[in-house]
Amino acid sequence: MGLVKRGNVWWMSFSYQGRQVRKSTGTSDRRLADAILSKVKVQIVEGNFFDRLEEQERTFGELMDRYEREHIVKRASHRSFRGYVRRLRAFFGDRTLAEITPRLIVDYKNQRLSAGKAPATVNRELSAIRKAYNLAVREWEWCRSNPVSRVSMEKENNKRDRWLSDEEEGRLLDACTPWLKNLVLFALCTGMRMGEILELTWRGVDFIRRTVTVFRSKNGERRTIPLNQTVLAVLKEKAKVRSIRTDLVFCSKAQTLLEGGHLRRSFRLALTKAKIEDFHFHDLRHTFATRLVQAGVDLYKVQRLLGHKSPIMTQRYAHHYPESLRDGVELLDRRGTFSTILAQSGVEPDRAVCVSG
Repeated sequence: MGLVKRGNVWWMSFSYQGRQVRKSTGTSDRRLADAILSKVKVQIVEGNFFDRLEEQERTFGELMDRYEREHIVKRASHRSFRGYVRRLRAFFGDRTLAEITPRLIVDYKNQRLSAGKAPATVNRELSAIRKAYNLAVREWEWCRSNPVSRVSMEKENNKRDRWLSDEEEGRLLDACTPWLKNLVLFALCTGMRMGEILELTWRGVDFIRRTVTVFRSKNGERRTIPLNQTVLAVLKEKAKVRSIRTDLVFCSKAQTLLEGGHLRRSFRLALTKAKIEDFHFHDLRHTFATRLVQAGVDLYKVQRLLGHKSPIMTQRYAHHYPESLRDGVELLDRRGTFSTILAQSGVEPDRAVCVSG
């Protein structure tokens, strides 16, 4: 049993009923902290000490309030996270943190799945509450454990491989209104995510270097993307009518941030008009990556352009260009060994494929 200083505050550390307890004295005065610790010792001896944790008083609403205030606003995808939090609040209400059990979280998960929500969507929502609880345990010391850690995530199917054909692209662009057409072209030619495009500012546009900079991507990193002539033309036209009321490149008529929901609705209307099925706005990013790989661009460059932290995410596009593997097997021809073996066997090199059959 003793005192430990964290920052300017003294904390008590002692054993109670077989477990270690750490509680703040709430003071930076060592003598006062000693007096508080002595009082706790007496309470334990007399049997009058009751360790009432904050998790029995703090509510789920308080947890989400602090999580939004201190962490969600720092994320590039903060609008999506606010949507997750809104749905979590509606289900868990003002229960205390101690009342949020793994069973209750499973009930929430099953409810969302029964409503037809994709496993990936449900996992994102569970990840939001798990992150909030991790902070409450490790940094805020509001509770002892994270109930979400005992709930299994759903298996996701991330193998979607849908992209636009040239003919579909033409129909889609014809069906788009001018403002939507600019956004679609931008996504097709840069591979940027919807949120990155909507939050793009003129500060991130460099006409001299012909680049745009995403200052805060989905993974929190800065990314600079080179521009082709199509996108440059779009930006130059928009620069001619640029508003002094906002720094956003793509903004609403009120010069505010375009809502993702509004963009998705307009995009779906254009898809219906163009008679294109099973296609999402995010598939424009898949189209960008697929076309690069089909053109022979190596996967490392594609990874850098997409802003993937790991090459594993980019590997999904590798099958679109098997010819990129051909130089690997043709290396054997250049070494001479393979040709020598064939000559000794009396087989012509250009018929070697038939031999193995």
